[in-house]
Amino acid sequence: MPRTILDETRMHPAVRERIANWHADIVHNVQAASLSNTVLVVGMAQNPLVRRAREALRAAGQPFHYLEYGSYFSQWRRRTALKMWTGWPTFPMVFVRGVLVGGHDELHKLIETGELKRLLGEP
Repeated sequence: MPRTILDETRMHPAVRERIANWHADIVHNVQAASLSNTVLVVGMAQNPLVRRAREALRAAGQPFHYLEYGSYFSQWRRRTALKMWTGWPTFPMVFVRGVLVGGHDELHKLIETGELKRLLGEP
């Protein structure tokens, strides 16, 4: 299901490059980490749902890599670039084998139903 994104032809040429490069470093970092780690959690300090997602993975015995970008009071512009890239509006962002599976609630459902193991290729 495609999501609505402003078509590049509807952006003034003067702003296209700024949009394309908005904190591109953080996006590239998360892209690379999502492809090089089986499970990746992207979060921020002080967010209880990020902490609970990591705890749920630990309780399930599932190794994961964690990237943290600021807190409620810092690096929010950099995190906005991730939201723009993924279309996911909140943290954590959980990736399994390079695929965004959602956040805390979606991860819990995957664990509870056994779907996470299936996505990981486990019996």
